[in-house]
Amino acid sequence: MSLQTQFEFTLPRGFIDRDGTVHRQGVMRLATAMDEITPLRDLRVRSNQAYLVILLLSRVIVKLGTLQGVSTQVIESLFAADLAYLQAFYRQINEEGTSVLQVTCPECKSEFGVDLATLGG
Repeated sequence: MSLQTQFEFTLPRGFIDRDGTVHRQGVMRLATAMDEITPLRDLRVRSNQAYLVILLLSRVIVKLGTLQGVSTQVIESLFAADLAYLQAFYRQINEEGTSVLQVTCPECKSEFGVDLATLGG
């Protein structure tokens, strides 16, 4: 059995580049300890703790549409819904090791899995 270290996702809205192209499909890798430690040394994080998520996501998102790279400027330009989605996706894959979240129907009480990677589409 091999460990899955990269997970595909689809943003709810998508990043719009300068040419007007919308980039929604992406890949996020599992975070390393260094991914979580290094941003803490950054002056932008020291002056504003909310910036931590920007740096962290720019490190672990390895692909977004046809972009050559995912910089902090790309993450800063995301719609709030996409940023919230990526934060939840990050937590799910790094805490559980899968993009599938187990949920329970509030009415019938049956349990089933929902793949967060497909929620944006």
